[in-house]
Parts: sequence; structure tokens; C-alpha cells
Amino acid sequence: MKIVIKTKNLELNQELQDYIQEKINSLEKFAKVFQGENYYNGFFTKGKPRAEVWVEIGRTTKHHQKGDIFRAEVQMRLSGKSLRAESERNDLKLAITEIKDELQRELKKYKGKREVWRPNT
Repeated sequence: MKIVIKTKNLELNQELQDYIQEKINSLEKFAKVFQGENYYNGFFTKGKPRAEVWVEIGRTTKHHQKGDIFRAEVQMRLSGKSLRAESERNDLKLAITEIKDELQRELKKYKGKREVWRPNT
């Protein structure tokens, strides 16, 4: 799974980067149903990962002292499906955890729909 992290009005340190990767990589076991193999092996897509995740974190404003000031947004692209989640909280780690939980629910929901509609071969 390829993870791209973008920050806005916030400096990304190693601890925060490790925390994001830990939370997002925990979704990989749910996304494996959609991935099959780890990488596309076609002529034009050599070495391209089947699951790509874009994470954007940041501070909504620089001057607020209280309230929802941290924002986290994740877009996950699987083969044939795109999932998105976003959260605003006063704690960045709480927002990231909330996004992970929301994406996990969406992956389980989509997996259930896919199993119901899969034709028998």
C-alpha cells in the first residue's frame, strides 16, 4: 500500500508520520480483498501499487485557542473503488483514529455488498 502524506500549517515530525502509517497500514488487511496481488503487472502499470492512500493533515487556522482546529482527510483508491473520509477535532491523533475507523467501516460495508452481488463461477 502506497501512502502519501501532505501537511498544511503543520510540521510533520517522525512520530506523527509513524502514527499515521501505523493507523493506515492497519486497514490493509481489509483492503486485501480488493487488491489480489500487491502490484499491477501490466505493460503500462508496471510496479504501480493496487492501493494508494493520500492523507492530508493540518491546522485549520493558526490563531484559534480552542475548538476544532485540526483537520485530517484521507482518500483511498483501490482497484475500481475510491473511499474518502475526513474529520476535524481538537486533537490530531484523535482525528486520525476517527478516520481510520470510518474507512474500516466503509471497507467492511463495501466488502459485504461485493460478496452479495458476486456471481457464482
